[in-house]
Amino acid sequence: MLELLWLLLPVAAASGWYAGRRRREPARAPARHVPTEYFKGLNYLLNEQPDKAIEVFVRMVEVDSETVETHFALGHLFRRRGEVDRAIRIHQNLIARPTLTPEQRAQALLALGEDYMRAGLFDRAENLFAELVESGAHTVPALRHLIDIYQQEKDWEKAIDACRRLQAATGRSMAPVIAHYHCEMAEQARRAGDPARARQLLKRALSQDPACVRASILLGDLEAAGGNLRAALKAWRRVVEQDVEYLPEIVERVASAYRGLDDSEGYERWLREVMGRYEGISPMLALAEHLRQRAGDRAAADFLADQLRRRPSVRGLARLIDLRLDETSGEAREQMLILRDLVGKLLEGRPVYKCRVCGFEGKQLHWQCPSCKGWSTVKPIRGVEGE
Repeated sequence: MLELLWLLLPVAAASGWYAGRRRREPARAPARHVPTEYFKGLNYLLNEQPDKAIEVFVRMVEVDSETVETHFALGHLFRRRGEVDRAIRIHQNLIARPTLTPEQRAQALLALGEDYMRAGLFDRAENLFAELVESGAHTVPALRHLIDIYQQEKDWEKAIDACRRLQAATGRSMAPVIAHYHCEMAEQARRAGDPARARQLLKRALSQDPACVRASILLGDLEAAGGNLRAALKAWRRVVEQDVEYLPEIVERVASAYRGLDDSEGYERWLREVMGRYEGISPMLALAEHLRQRAGDRAAADFLADQLRRRPSVRGLARLIDLRLDETSGEAREQMLILRDLVGKLLEGRPVYKCRVCGFEGKQLHWQCPSCKGWSTVKPIRGVEGE
């Protein structure tokens, strides 16, 4: 209640000022009339009856060229506080006024569309934003809202069209976002059992954005599912050139392809090559496992210990402990087991991915950040406890 009081007092003051100004006596008269409605509204506030107070202040501020901004402020206040129904009523009331200028009407349409979005009435919001785009008023914010609606509705074709129009209006490339929309449609096609359509859409994604990591990973998955391991390798290995931070997403995929091709030497060469370009733990652990299978636990442990001196990693330490366990016995083994449990607890529950824009963290890779809605902003966490 106290918060609402402080929020509404400026509105009450503005209402009183406007009403008093509109009803005051001629300038030559020394006294000014303050309407009783103003004091009635304040009385409702002080008696913790905010609903009645709001109704009084809204009724007092009649819409004209001087008070329209006060209505916009009230509508914004209600929307921010979650009282969307009241915001909608205020903005609908504004739009119905014949005295509004074209710019004021367009602003009211935009505000009403934002109210509808907040209320989850996407069809109504879409109609208003589309009207604004066609009229050329508030085109950029209207297009951004339309893109948001189409993303939530997973209407990727309309989202692509809106992105292209936004790109034309702002001059800012939307190619990386459009590429993700093609990837979304490719995943839908793959789930529907249409790999040819999915492949076509992924190639469109790479045509839009040659640096689209997601498209390369999905294309590799598609080729691998079709038994074309060399084409899959080509797609997956391209990720290193596109954005090496996503390397952990392809290491196991690449390993399975080389196993399928019976090319262990090619796999080791690739791992050593990417280790020179990527300082994270994933290729190091993969190479240690490759060495273990080829030369035994000791060779893998020696390699890992040497690497950890230069690239400290909790995950690497956990694997080194596992490799050394069989070499110890008695009290030393018990201590190693305690150390392994401690390291495991340190890693337990730790996030694996983090958004580079808003800081959202999670254990699953999201191509669109669930928090800030950015595309390709969530990446594997780097550092001693991460990559």
